[in-house]
Formats: sequence, C-alpha cells, structure tokens
Amino acid sequence: MAMLATMAVGMLATPAAAASGSSQAGKVASVAAKPRPAVSAGTPKASPAKYAGECPVNVTFSSKIKVKAVKSKTTVAYRWLRGDGSKGKVKSFTFRGKGVKSFIVKEKATFKGNVKGWQAIQVLAPRGVKSSKGYFSVACGSDEDKHEIVTPRVGAHVWVDEGNCKAVLVGRIHASGVRWVHYRWVVNGHVVDRDSVRVDGSRKVFHVIRPRDDFRGWASLQIVGPVEASSNRAYFKIWCKDTSPKVWASVDAPAAYEGTCPTARTFSGTISASGRTTVRYRWIRDGVAGDWKYAHFTGHGSQSQGVTDTWSASASGESKRAIDIAGGPTTGTVVAKVVCKVAPTPTPTPTPTPTPTPTTTATTSA
Repeated sequence: MAMLATMAVGMLATPAAAASGSSQAGKVASVAAKPRPAVSAGTPKASPAKYAGECPVNVTFSSKIKVKAVKSKTTVAYRWLRGDGSKGKVKSFTFRGKGVKSFIVKEKATFKGNVKGWQAIQVLAPRGVKSSKGYFSVACGSDEDKHEIVTPRVGAHVWVDEGNCKAVLVGRIHASGVRWVHYRWVVNGHVVDRDSVRVDGSRKVFHVIRPRDDFRGWASLQIVGPVEASSNRAYFKIWCKDTSPKVWASVDAPAAYEGTCPTARTFSGTISASGRTTVRYRWIRDGVAGDWKYAHFTGHGSQSQGVTDTWSASASGESKRAIDIAGGPTTGTVVAKVVCKVAPTPTPTPTPTPTPTPTTTATTSA
C-alpha cells in the first residue's frame, strides 16, 4: 500500500515540481562527479631521536604523506613546522595516476648545542592537513649533561655621552642555536634592569643610565637562564655638565631718611643671567609676594638688568624688600627707614606801631 501511495504522489506532481526535482538531482550528481582527494600526514620521526655525544650533529626528520588521488595528475605542496616557531620553505612535487600513493619527505638539521624540540609536517595541497608533533632531543657532551645551555660567552662594553649626562651600556649575548635567554644588568653591585630576549647565535642588548649628578662605577651583563654566566666588568665615568642658563639677583635699600613726609623711597634690584633666557621674578614687600614680572635676556655670557620698586611713606617706620626668582633663588631682605619730622611753625614778625607826629599851633598877636 505504501508503494502505491508513493506512486500516486509522483503521478500527481506538477511539471514545475518535477523540473525542480530534476535540477536538484543534477546538482547532486555534479557534486558526486567531483570527488576530492584524501590526504594524510604521518608523525615525523627524528634520526637519531635522542642524541647524546659530540656536537655538532646532524638530525634527519622524515614523514610519510599519503594521498588518494582522483585525477591523473596531482601536485602535493608541503612545508616543515618547527618547535621554535619557524617554518620551512614551501616545497612541492607532482605525481601521475589515480589511487592511493605514499611518499616519504625528509629534512636534515644541524645542531651545535643542547636542544629539545619537535617538528611537524603541514600539507597545503591538494588538501590542507597537519601531522602530529614528532619530538627529539640533542645533548652535547656526556649523557649526564642534558640541560639546555647558553654558551657562557657574554660581553659588555660602555661609552659615555657627557653632553646629555648619561651612559649607554651595550652588551652582546652569544648562544648556541636559537633559544630564549633571561638576563639582567648589574651596576655597582645592584640589579638595575631585567629582561628576556630570543637569541639566534648572537644579539645585542642595551641599558641607559641617566643620573642627576656626576656618577661613576662599573657595569656587567649577567645571564640568569637557562644557565648562569657573567660578562667582565665595564667601568665608566659620567660627567653631568649643566648647560642651562644661570640666574641670580640682588637688591639694595635706599639710605635712611629723616625729614618731612610723605616721601617716596626707591629700592633698586639687579637681575642677572648667563645666556639667552627669560627670567620670571617678583618683589616680596614686607613678606607679601607681588605680581610676577619678566626680564628678557637675548645675548650671550653674563648679563644684568636693573629693576626698581617704590615705597611711599607717609609716616615714620620701615619697609622690607626682597626679590624672588621663579624656580631659582630668593635674595636676602633689605630694610629702608623713614623718620618723619614736622616742620617748625615760623614765628610771625611783629608789625611796628607808628609814632604820632606832633602838631605845631601858630600864635597871632594883635
């Protein structure tokens, strides 16, 4: 009955549905008509896999690539992957014929020092696939010495840049093979910097000393891993020459005054500088700072500018002044004194009293 129902459905299908079904079938047939090759890569084998003895030594790595070809001509592309992060060049070969084919690929490496690592094979074409890691080790010397080493040939030298008040320490680390090296800089017996670098035979490392004042001593470069080693001591002397303009100031008080008031007394000051610069200064009046003022110097060598500040005194007393340099020194304090005296009242000149003139009477006789 189920078969009859299926046949009935097929008979009732519309022509459009039948055409769509035919198209889908064509696509499936098209995909089925283009099978992809199967690829596998075997875990590499090292020969020798664990070596202990004299170095340098050659180690050969081999891996089997298996391809199930579906075309009459197939190209295989591959490369080696290494435990230190590097990759070999892409290589390729072409073979003819269908079916399962197996090929052995090899790579030879020379090691001059102790190392532990792995290699793998990566197939890029006709399909991407990567093998498992094949591990190996090389121990140079006796069988008891199997730890990784950095050859204890490290050195350091120093030069001094006096103009910038600094010393640049330059060291070179030597290592057998490619490996990470942990090191530190020691200055006058104190550790001043630590770091790690990847060394491929030889590499320079640097450290800069920037003291505030003159400084002298020695520096060495020490390897702390994977083994311990140290360079010779490099001695240095740093001179810190201060080339910034020098600024200074002075202030003088007017002479003591005794007389009538009010009166104006003028303090005089001198701003000095060596070299081209702008000096910011202010007057300190009786302990109170005034507004900032500016003195500009455009020449070379020692230069000076005079400045003044006025005290208006209306009564007896004293006033203090000093000059403060921004970011620099403050002068000593000077004192001006005023004694006010009242002018004496002038004595009035008496007005003389006029003397009367006597009158003469004339007598007439009869």
